[in-house]
Amino acid sequence: MAAFLATSSSPPAFLCFSSPSHSHFRQSSLLQCWKVSVFKVRWLRTFSSTTSMDWNRRRNFIYAASQDAEEAFKKTVEVDKLIDTLRDANPNELQKLVVENVLAFNESFWIRLAARTDTCKSEDDKKDYEELAISVMSIVDRLVHKTKEKIESATDVLKEILKPVVDEVEEVTWPPRDPEALKLMEKGIYQREQEGQLDEGFLAEVNAQLRQAKEDGDKPGLEAMLQKVLQLYASRVLSKRSYAKKGEEVLKAEQFLEAIIEAPQEEWNKLLINGMTVGKGEISPEEFYAVIKKRIERTLIRTEGGSYQQRILTEYLKGIQSRAEEIVQVLQGKP
Repeated sequence: MAAFLATSSSPPAFLCFSSPSHSHFRQSSLLQCWKVSVFKVRWLRTFSSTTSMDWNRRRNFIYAASQDAEEAFKKTVEVDKLIDTLRDANPNELQKLVVENVLAFNESFWIRLAARTDTCKSEDDKKDYEELAISVMSIVDRLVHKTKEKIESATDVLKEILKPVVDEVEEVTWPPRDPEALKLMEKGIYQREQEGQLDEGFLAEVNAQLRQAKEDGDKPGLEAMLQKVLQLYASRVLSKRSYAKKGEEVLKAEQFLEAIIEAPQEEWNKLLINGMTVGKGEISPEEFYAVIKKRIERTLIRTEGGSYQQRILTEYLKGIQSRAEEIVQVLQGKP
């Protein structure tokens, strides 16, 4: 027995003791023990590898689920905070709060408000929530109605502006066959801007019509006409304030920019060539770009962030710079 244990080349997983008279049984038992041990090792390795992969997947799933749960919890907290603020507000404050948070009154808001109403412990609290829901819905409905009226009003204003350049059968040709038609359209824009009719609602309507014309792709005349409306609007608004004088000093670069702003786009090339040092003028491209940058900064400060007005005015100024850069490249012989 001792000799066997000393010379055996197969390391058994379990020590099996037996008498010499049962050598066959001993060998059979050892073989069974060895097979069992090999099976267990292989099974453990497979289990370990599979478990590791499954655990990684499970851990990623748990992490993603916890992230979603955390985001949902944060949103619920925000909605609850808004509901509490609305509930504590007086009628005047409520109207203002609804206007300021109009985009927050989505499906999630109403579901949460209904849930809080259902879980009220007292009838008085439940009644308060029901009255709050009615008040908020009423204000939102009025806002939607006013917005619809503004859109209809903006559409009417745009139609009146475009009337001189649209013929009786509403066919759009650009440029207009009658040169006087463009002057009448320009006059209409200036008059309505002075009357305050070219507000955000109007600009939104023009942008919506322009986007639709681009998507359709079969109305190039209408697209050019609407772009002209926005260009004339930007030129008018930017021309109302001058920065060309600093005390008694005339700032030539600012004066040059203001001349470009007021001019029709068809005249920009000639003015830029005659005004910049790369052509026949006195203003270096660097000076010109600097005053454009300064004017854009002033525009961003003086207009509401993210408004159509801000975007239209800054795009107009950037368009002037792009045209100037093209002129400089051509005159300097750069590709």
